[in-house]
Amino acid sequence: MELADRAVGFLLSFISLSIFTYYTFWVIILPFVDGDHFVHKYFLPQEYAILIPVSAGVALLCLLCIFIGFVMLKSKKKKA
Repeated sequence: MELADRAVGFLLSFISLSIFTYYTFWVIILPFVDGDHFVHKYFLPQEYAILIPVSAGVALLCLLCIFIGFVMLKSKKKKA
């Protein structure tokens, strides 16, 4: 089981590092590259650099609120 846990941990770390590197290059370095450079075809427009993380944060916050609501309802039913 320990080997499987290490493999999953390595995979999650690799995915996180890849996303971080892509996003950092997209947001920080790409605005300084000429607009007609070939590298721009691998990235979404700059508007999405803000839209995607904000929408993911809102979705995460909504799911967290729903989870807390269900936990509160379950604990209220146990007391009654």
